[in-house]
Amino acid sequence: MKGDINEKLLWNAEEEERVRNGGRDETLKEKIWRETKKMWVVAAPAIFTRFSTFGINVISQAFVGHVGPTELAGYALVYTVLFRFANGILLGMASALETLCGQAYGAKQYHMLGVYLQRSWIVLFICSICLLPIFIFATPILKALGQEDSIAEMAGTIARWSIPVVFSFIPSFTCQMFLQAQSKNMIIAYLAAFSLSIHVLLSWLLTVKCKYGIPGAMISTILAFWIPNIGQLAFVICGGCPETWKGFSFLAFKDLWPIIKLSLSSGAMLCLELWYNTILVLLTGNMVNAEVAIDALSICLNIDGWEMMISFGFLAAASVRVSNELGGGSSKGAKFSILNIVLTSFTVGLVLFIFFLSFRGRLAYIFTESSEVAAAVADLSPLLACSILLNSIQPVLSGVAVGAGWQSIVAYVNITCYYLVGIPVGVVLGYVLNMQVKGVWIGMLLGTFVQTIVLSIITYRTDWDKQVSIAKKRINKWFVEPDQPGANPQNL
Repeated sequence: MKGDINEKLLWNAEEEERVRNGGRDETLKEKIWRETKKMWVVAAPAIFTRFSTFGINVISQAFVGHVGPTELAGYALVYTVLFRFANGILLGMASALETLCGQAYGAKQYHMLGVYLQRSWIVLFICSICLLPIFIFATPILKALGQEDSIAEMAGTIARWSIPVVFSFIPSFTCQMFLQAQSKNMIIAYLAAFSLSIHVLLSWLLTVKCKYGIPGAMISTILAFWIPNIGQLAFVICGGCPETWKGFSFLAFKDLWPIIKLSLSSGAMLCLELWYNTILVLLTGNMVNAEVAIDALSICLNIDGWEMMISFGFLAAASVRVSNELGGGSSKGAKFSILNIVLTSFTVGLVLFIFFLSFRGRLAYIFTESSEVAAAVADLSPLLACSILLNSIQPVLSGVAVGAGWQSIVAYVNITCYYLVGIPVGVVLGYVLNMQVKGVWIGMLLGTFVQTIVLSIITYRTDWDKQVSIAKKRINKWFVEPDQPGANPQNL
């Protein structure tokens, strides 16, 4: 059986394309066109989905902001601190599926994906239970971190409303990565668009029309997160993925420790990145005129977050394309995919860099009616534009790392760049040199810049032929024929 497996793994994407082209090699133009189509099949729905998902939070924040400034600051704290904390852990741990499912799908071992998905559900559910105390006791935690009492009290109320949202991340992240590996993520985009439309209507109805305030905004938010999850689960379980979903299996409860280890590495990689912004918001909360500072920084981070959704779409494309090519045995295909995605993402980032430099603080009025907050946002706009430009490259390189299975390496890079460079510089500039929020953001930019340089060097110097060999060994180790009696896939 091993001989058959090796033959399957050696039948890579380059040979398949050569057969399709009548035995001739592709021209450069044909390669670019083919790779661009494959990239956008993943990136376009992923970008739209992330825009829609991120839009749920932005819409919630916009409606909450018109309830009152204390409510806006409380929601900003919950979203930028607690949401990012939970989101980072769960999304990071779920991203182990990007490596596993992507490489298995590239190697045509389709039956392995369903067991991976179920194991990830178990791991993320246990993790979500462990996160509950943070949301239940949010108020004393935020007070202990130095936040103002009124803001911390409001944040605690919003945090308790947010608990159902935390559990919604489990099916959301795992199903998205399961479907992305198969380039079947259009269904996710459709569901996200429907959910966003419902959220806008409900937010207006409950918050503005019926004057329910925070409860109205949070009820709409909860429904907006759960509606697409029901659709995704129905699609996966009810026949949308016949090759990769073979039904529920007790095998999902076996050999969990290896997937926990990879999930922890993936979680550490992403958490260290997302928590970086969280720490910056907490630092801002201890400054003079904290309410304006938090509001201005959270608005800028929200705008930056919108652009990050585009970059995360390219991150998903990089992860899927690299893992598929490595699983399929094509080192050249992996390198070509990386170059194509990086250049495309950078071009988009450059256009947005110019756009946000032009509009500056005028975009702040989407989120607030305060001219003082809008002026603070305008002052931060040049730094926001620079951040957007850097974000057009850095997430794509992180996606390459996920596709190749380098999560633990990137975790060490993030610790060094963010926590030994970015945050200390931000503290010195913001507090010692009294540059306030601007100093904190400059520190963030410096950390991101150093990280981008380091990841670029690692990617450039990687032996991709060796990465193909590593992927083949991993798949050989995990492979079990699906129809073999008593089969127990050693998925990790």
